[in-house]
Amino acid sequence: MHKKLKLWDAVMLVMGSMIGSGIFIVSADIMRNLGSGLWLIIVWVITGIMTIAAAISYGELSALFPKAGGQYTYLKEIFGKKMGFLYGWGLFTVIQTGTIAAVAVAFGKYTAYLIPALNDAAPLFQSGEFKITWIQIVAILVIMVLTYINTRGVESGKLLQNVFTGSKILALLGLIAAGFFIVNVSHLSENFSFGWDAFNNMRKDALGNLTNYGWERIGGMTLLGGIAAAMVGSVFSSVAWESVTFVSGEIENPKKNVVKSMIYGTSAVMVLYIAVNVVYLNALDRDTVAFAANDRVAVAASQNIFGSAGTIIIALLVMISTFGCNNGLILAGARVFQTMAKDGMFFRSAAKNNTNEVPGNALWMQGIWASLLCLSGQYGNLLDMISFVIVLFYMITVFGVIYLRIKQPELPRPYRTWLYPLTPVVYLIIGTGFCILLLIYKQQYTWPGFIMVLLGLPVYYLINRKASSAK
Repeated sequence: MHKKLKLWDAVMLVMGSMIGSGIFIVSADIMRNLGSGLWLIIVWVITGIMTIAAAISYGELSALFPKAGGQYTYLKEIFGKKMGFLYGWGLFTVIQTGTIAAVAVAFGKYTAYLIPALNDAAPLFQSGEFKITWIQIVAILVIMVLTYINTRGVESGKLLQNVFTGSKILALLGLIAAGFFIVNVSHLSENFSFGWDAFNNMRKDALGNLTNYGWERIGGMTLLGGIAAAMVGSVFSSVAWESVTFVSGEIENPKKNVVKSMIYGTSAVMVLYIAVNVVYLNALDRDTVAFAANDRVAVAASQNIFGSAGTIIIALLVMISTFGCNNGLILAGARVFQTMAKDGMFFRSAAKNNTNEVPGNALWMQGIWASLLCLSGQYGNLLDMISFVIVLFYMITVFGVIYLRIKQPELPRPYRTWLYPLTPVVYLIIGTGFCILLLIYKQQYTWPGFIMVLLGLPVYYLINRKASSAK
């Protein structure tokens, strides 16, 4: 593959793939679970420590295996083809494509803010609860346009990524500055006055809608369960940084630049995320954060900061953010499926590059499946269910650093994990706690995603059976 991506491009890919729509929404759910400004920030800090620790650990593997395919390649090389396939299966069926679908629909929903007719129009098709809306059509158009642009060559995708990621970083910095200097009434001290006390307010009315019935003080195991539930949103808002490893084969000096891009990119994004949440706490009181309409905390904060123009400002910011995020996800994901195809683990035609020297077939396969997920309307549920599995695969990969140090200490390591073994151990401890608490308190986030990945096992054995018969 041609090395067309420099360090700056790789950093933009990391940041652009991470920052989607989550940071503008999930803080409402975190506040409802924990009811304190301090705990809201703690959840984001814990998530930041996890994310950066994982990125630092992945750096060692990216230097050992500087090939396209990234995490798929690491898992395959360390634990064998079966583990690599299960990750790739999960990536194609829901992790990458489901995220692409969800981010595209978020783009469509915020487009409807600016064009209300999209919201008001009758569904194009409806049968029972299944329906196809104009917002879904907008989402599919975005996926198709970005897929087409990326089939025109890596330079096209790179330019789009840099422009949109740069734009949303500047816009977020502007929102952060305005959130501190333009707000008429600061709620910061009020939101932090609860200190270490935590509160829950997740009750629903007779129709199943979340309603503000008042806050209940929580502690002990209930608090731990609340932290785990709250972290589902923050963790999912902080994933996809590993997408840069998928395109290692196209990055200049990948043994150094992949790890640098992951560390620089994840650190910068987590600082931005924490700063944005401080702005929410400064601009809004606790109830407004927790019960913002449709969980759109950023809209409520922006209205408080900029007045009636706030909705338009945030709608534009989210559209820029989700468009750039999806470009990064689309650009990177197809490289994994191409690598799997070369290993005989995916559709054979996905292995080919097109005349623009990019995996055109893999890009279109990814785009078509993501579009079908948009039409299904189930991407949101799928992503909730898969959050547990995403962290599980992160943990297996981070454990791979320790495993290789023990099994193959003689391997030449151009980069060694900072503060080893502390860094991977910290991630594994936090990740294990997160997964165990979800298994105990929020099982709807765990076993469905796990089963979805295990469904890949019969597919794996079928593929290998065919391969054996062909020999």
